[in-house]
Amino acid sequence: MPSQLRAIVRQLTANRSTRFTTEGLQFLLFTLAVSVAAINTGNNLFYLLLAMMLSIILISGIAAEHCLRRLEFHRHLPDLLFVNEPTTATLVVRNGKSRLPSFSLRVLDVTDGHDLDRGLLLRQILPGASRLLSYPLIATRRGRLQLDGVRVVTAFPFGLFVKKAYYPVPDIAVVSPEIKPLKEGMLQQLRTTGNEHHVHRRGQGNDLYNLRLYQAGDDSRNIHWVTTARTANLMVRETEAEDQRRATIQLSVLAPVSHDALFEEAVTFTASLVHHLTMRGWNLRLAAGPVCSSFGRGEAHLVDLLRVLALCERRAPEGENGLHDDGFTERSAVEEGALIVVRPWDGAPTPEDPALLIDSAALARFTHGL
Repeated sequence: MPSQLRAIVRQLTANRSTRFTTEGLQFLLFTLAVSVAAINTGNNLFYLLLAMMLSIILISGIAAEHCLRRLEFHRHLPDLLFVNEPTTATLVVRNGKSRLPSFSLRVLDVTDGHDLDRGLLLRQILPGASRLLSYPLIATRRGRLQLDGVRVVTAFPFGLFVKKAYYPVPDIAVVSPEIKPLKEGMLQQLRTTGNEHHVHRRGQGNDLYNLRLYQAGDDSRNIHWVTTARTANLMVRETEAEDQRRATIQLSVLAPVSHDALFEEAVTFTASLVHHLTMRGWNLRLAAGPVCSSFGRGEAHLVDLLRVLALCERRAPEGENGLHDDGFTERSAVEEGALIVVRPWDGAPTPEDPALLIDSAALARFTHGL
């Protein structure tokens, strides 16, 4: 029986905590003083006052407990967050009680055992009703952002106690590295690299691809008047597609502990490079250590690449069997296109003949002042 009673008490008090407020401590001391006066004097008015004060304490505990009971929470986070970029998270709160409302609730996020105040206040939730709460969320480091649950706090009705209840609402979001603008020197090298590995195809662009005879339905703005005058035939200019540049970006994940900060700069630089090339229509593939994506372009592919960069981890260069395999693809195995290598540690192996190599010195030069 004692063990069963302890189990019941633990179940009832699980994820619950109660503490007195400053006013509550003063009220409790005053109650003790009235009880001493009632016992010493035997005055019925003191006993009446003591009964009223004890009733207030009891009502405070019961009312606060009912406000915290049978609440339901559902949180929604974006699929991909960015470091130091505010985003909006939403939290749906539902009162599962059929008759009693809940009052004066403060909702906190809980992660790694710490309470994070988002400024979420609920004055009232009617029985069976739901409320939608939105709040800004800023991640300070890349990787997985894990939120364990929410903690609900109330001091209803008299402010004598602060009662807390914990509700597990696990959520995991992926935080991408911060996207920063690239320096002009870096952009110039990318333009040179892109011109060397351009796939010539007809499409939307500015460069001349082909001249052909005019056909019904062609845009008159594309007529090449110089050739038309020379050949006495109506000729149309076709432009070359600008979205067919291909590149494989390889990020070395081998670096000692002393290069941890430089490795994070390399990851941020790679994310900025991927974003820059994707916005310009490049066909990209990313290799980050043992993880290698397929070729693709567009915003959906960009999200996949940023997710890879968000979750990549630095690996120590020395293992049980010597140097770790960095997972790099040899130049001969790279499909047509440029090979861009980002290497934060100079001791890591490098593929043969990369079109562009960003080593630790170049990385510091390109990222300085961004």
